[in-house]
Amino acid sequence: MDVRMVGLDTPLFTTLSHLLDSSSDQDMEKSFNPQTRAYVRDKKAMASTPADVKELPGSYVFTIDMPGLKKDDINVQLEDGNVLMISGERKRPEAEEKDGVKYLRMERRMGKFMRKFVLPENANLETVSAVCQDGVLNVKVEKLPPPEPKKPKTIEVKVA
Repeated sequence: MDVRMVGLDTPLFTTLSHLLDSSSDQDMEKSFNPQTRAYVRDKKAMASTPADVKELPGSYVFTIDMPGLKKDDINVQLEDGNVLMISGERKRPEAEEKDGVKYLRMERRMGKFMRKFVLPENANLETVSAVCQDGVLNVKVEKLPPPEPKKPKTIEVKVA
């Protein structure tokens, strides 16, 4: 799509349009420095990992579909204090590569995935738990109890 047609011919939109219209990922990655390539790779991994986030009365729950992955393929980490990062990699079975298997159609996504979530201040970072069951990863972060309201301090008046 030509961005000039809709009046968005600023340098930013022109660059974004160029990135989106690139013929292949390899061409795009060759045209950037290593830090930019890593950023583009991370953005692709994040964009292709949908997640549901629920707030319950006592916790937050993050749900991500992870069909066919083993627990060793999934990483759940806390970084920078309050950033929850869920990452991993879906690999093609090695036995298929050795046996000369030829795919006629490959629609399931392979490769790295990643999502980052900034946790709110009331998240209890000591009680993070992750359970993967039937191909669905649930990460539960308990909430801290609300702080007790401060009672006004009564000062005794003395007679002098």
